[in-house]
Amino acid sequence: MPDTTLPRERQQLILGRLQRDGKVVAADLAQEFKVSEDSIRRDLRDLASQGLCRRVYGGALLAPHVAPLGERHNERVELKRNLGRIAASLVGENQILFLDAGSTNTALAKALPDHRGLTVVTNAPDVALAVLGRPGFDVVLLGGKLDPRIGGAIGSRTLRQAQDIRADFCFPGVCAIDPRSGLWTIDEEETMFKQAIIEASGETVAIATPDKLVASATHHTAPITAMTHLVVASDTEQATLDAYKAAGVAVHL
Repeated sequence: MPDTTLPRERQQLILGRLQRDGKVVAADLAQEFKVSEDSIRRDLRDLASQGLCRRVYGGALLAPHVAPLGERHNERVELKRNLGRIAASLVGENQILFLDAGSTNTALAKALPDHRGLTVVTNAPDVALAVLGRPGFDVVLLGGKLDPRIGGAIGSRTLRQAQDIRADFCFPGVCAIDPRSGLWTIDEEETMFKQAIIEASGETVAIATPDKLVASATHHTAPITAMTHLVVASDTEQATLDAYKAAGVAVHL
């Protein structure tokens, strides 16, 4: 017997599945609700248009929730401090670094050692303030319109300035990362900025808290082959670590 659930009610049930499982398969939903896969695909399109999911082949993934930067600074503080310390150990002397906006990169900036002749190029005031005035640092703050959710400048002006610089390392903020498809970002303009600093840098370091290893995001930013290093928590599953190593990424715990 066909399901008499109204489309809006069905979409709420699908959203509940996404929030519970993180993903849904269109064929399974069609069978469960006794409707066509076309109907389910329309439901997923509607949910995606509201930013509630990301459509993928055969189904959808839950869209990540991004808290304001001020809140993120107070989440997993000790873990981010440790991740930042490990990432900072990769940096040598007299190098130019692109540091993207984000609470983990602010922790990295605080962990960078003094007296190393480092130049920090950033679109984020928080990152700039973490090194400003410390011995051995030059700071370049990229201009443009500040996005309060991201905590940094994005847009065409910021992008043009980033494209005029060449760096030894870049540290793009991570919204989601996968060993098969690479780096993903939520915002389109932010994606373009991350792509620009990756293109302009010799090595790219992704720092990922555990939630970023299972998250999904809307815009594909870079293939996994563009990542030189990955810094993750020491309790990350071995199978996950092996997948990144097999993709040629140097993993640091």
